[in-house]
Order: sequence, then C-alpha cells, then structure tokens
Amino acid sequence: MPNKPVSRRSFMAAASSVPAVAANRQAVVVPPVLLSPPKPAQDALLIVTMYKFEPAEIARIKAAAPKAQVNLVVCNSREEFHEKVKDAEVVYGDVRADTLQVAKNLQWVQSGEAGMENMDAAMRQSPVVLTNYQRIFAPGISETAMGLLLSLTRGIAKYYMPQFYQKRTMQHVGTAKSAHHTELVGRTMGIVGMGGIGTALARRAHYGFDMRIVATDAKPIPKPDCVAELHDPGWFMEMVPQVDVLVGAAPLTPQTERMFNEQVFRGMKKSAHFLAMSRGKLYDDMALVRALKEGWIAGAGLDVFPIEPPPPDHPIFDCPNVVMSAHTSGWSPDRQVRVIDLFAENVRRYTEGLPLLNVVDKQRGY
Repeated sequence: MPNKPVSRRSFMAAASSVPAVAANRQAVVVPPVLLSPPKPAQDALLIVTMYKFEPAEIARIKAAAPKAQVNLVVCNSREEFHEKVKDAEVVYGDVRADTLQVAKNLQWVQSGEAGMENMDAAMRQSPVVLTNYQRIFAPGISETAMGLLLSLTRGIAKYYMPQFYQKRTMQHVGTAKSAHHTELVGRTMGIVGMGGIGTALARRAHYGFDMRIVATDAKPIPKPDCVAELHDPGWFMEMVPQVDVLVGAAPLTPQTERMFNEQVFRGMKKSAHFLAMSRGKLYDDMALVRALKEGWIAGAGLDVFPIEPPPPDHPIFDCPNVVMSAHTSGWSPDRQVRVIDLFAENVRRYTEGLPLLNVVDKQRGY
C-alpha cells in the first residue's frame, strides 16, 4: 500500500462503518497510512449548533483541538442555523433532510442523545458520520435502577413512604421472616441490552450487591467478567423464568419494540421485578398493569414510559407495587461534564484525522 494519506473527508466518509467504541475498551487502532494529516490552523473548522453551550464549555471544546482553529457557532433561531450550516463541516444536534439538502460540506454530526430511534430517514441513508452519547448517561441511570429496585425489595415505596408522608407514622410491616422485605444477595438479574446502561448496571448489581448477572445482546460482544452468561436475543424467553429481576436496557428498534409483553410478564417468577431503564416503548404498559394488579410479578421500577408523561387517568398510578421516576435517571451535573468531554475529544480526533468515538451504525439504529 502506498504511503499516502487519504483526505480527512474520505476518511470520515469511510468511518461511518466503524462501530461505537465502548468506554471500557480501547479505541479502534487505524494504521497511520489511513489517517489524514492534522487540519491546518488556517483551515478553520466550522461547527454549527442550536444547543446553548455555555462560554466555558465552548472554550473547553476549542481548547481540545490546539492544532486547528475551531469556530463553534451557537445559533439563536432555525433561520440562522440553516444559513450558517451551509458552510459547516460539523453539526451538534439533530439533523434532518432539510439540513442535509443545504449543508454541502457536512461531514460529521454529534447527536445530543444516546438513543437513535428518531433518526431522520435521510440521515440514515446519508454518508455523513453520526456519533452519539452511548454510555455517557449510564452512571446515573444504573444508580437510579438500583434505587428503584431497592425501594421495591425493601418495601420502602409500598409500605413506608405512604405511611410516613400520609399518616405521619412509622410502623413496621410484616415480620422478620416474612417476604415483605427481600434481599438482592444471591438473586439473578437478567439484562436485555449490554450497552452503556446494561454494562454499568451489571457491574453495580454484581460487585455491589452480589447478584448473579445473565444477559442478552444483539451484538457479538465479549462477555464482561461480572456477567455469568451472555447470549444472543434468541435466548431471551429461556432467560425470563430464571431471573429475579428483568431489566429492559436495549435500544428501541423494530425488533425490540414491545418485546416485554404479556407472554414475557406471565413467564416471569411471581416474586420477580421488572425494570424499564432505556426506552418506554420496549414494553406493553397495559400488559404490565395487568401483571402488577393480578400478581404475575411482584413489582416494577420505571424510569421510562411508552407515552411520557402518562396521562393522570392511566391505571399504572393505581398500582401500589410500582415505583417511577420521570425519565430523569441520566440527569446530573456530572453527566454534563462527560457530555462536553466526549464532544471535545471527538473534535480533537476529527481535526487530527483519528477515528471518532461512539460512531453509530445507522442501519442498526444504535
């Protein structure tokens, strides 16, 4: 192979086939012959966005690429955005067909989200490279998952919070030997989707609570040490009756929509709990209501819902064995630091002709 670097534009077009890089793995190593030279300082990189980056965040992003001049334009209206994006190489945010039609220099889009189910069809077919925030929100989400689960297994949500806030009393429920309070030690957690959320939750549940972890994932990924068994999705229905906690942590795709349905809830142990942590449309909410009310399962912890927020008359609010948060499990000041750090690192990589982190497989949808 001749020792002649390809242009950065050619490299970026080819990069759309590079899989996302997990936080606990090494970045893809590309031979130097395939990398473009650093962007000349006089060749300014124009990034256009509608996201209201703070001045310190903009400074952090620019400082990450000292070998290039970075111009990050924060637009105040859609009209301004569509005018500025005509010359942009990079966009931070959502890009749809109307933008692609005018952004003739566009090479890379950094989505502000982790889930890609709302990707525009034109973007899916475009050669423009798309990166996302996979794994960036996982620490907070996995902590929330354990909080929801503990609220259920220790009776906090069902027995103690209502009497504390409504009756101003503190009376124990059950006996020291009854199943009103259960432990997680030695129990089995089954996780569907070993991406950022699933991996982070597996580590916390196994190392923090001595749980046995089994999981499924659509990609042929290496099995983490904290996971006892990892299988392809074909093992899902075999996994369901084995677990004490069943977790929905998969991306939303045509294959995963409403995969947690009546058949699944009926197949779970009556003592088992269900956690929904990634996308609400992974589960059938009315089937879950029946499962909770009729005792097919012991309880559910929900951070996401098929329709958000659920209407006030939704029967989920009549289930005492459910605990919910308002799709806020990934929120925290620390999350924002990671958001800026990842984008800044990808800006550095882009200006130096290096592989980007978290490249989305647009055909798979994640």
